Amino acid sequence: MNIVIEEKSIQELPVNIDPEIMSGTPVFEGTRVPIDALTNNLADGVSLDEFLENFPTVSRDQALAIIKFPLDVINNRMQNGESTPR
Repeated sequence: MNIVIEEKSIQELPVNIDPEIMSGTPVFEGTRVPIDALTNNLADGVSLDEFLENFPTVSRDQALAIIKFPLDVINNRMQNGESTPR
């Protein structure tokens, strides 16, 4: 099964991908903090507040946008009457 994500949704994320910044690694917009720093920290049990303390250039709104993105995609899919695989 494939999930189609509208390009507009992706463009609204606070993410920058630039070969001149961190060799093109996706980072939070306006920072040099890789997106995967957030996911890795959360997976390791670090709270969002602690992550934000450790990476003060990342705003709470930026972090929440990344965290909420997969849920928004799933909710949009469900609202459009598409079922989920079992």
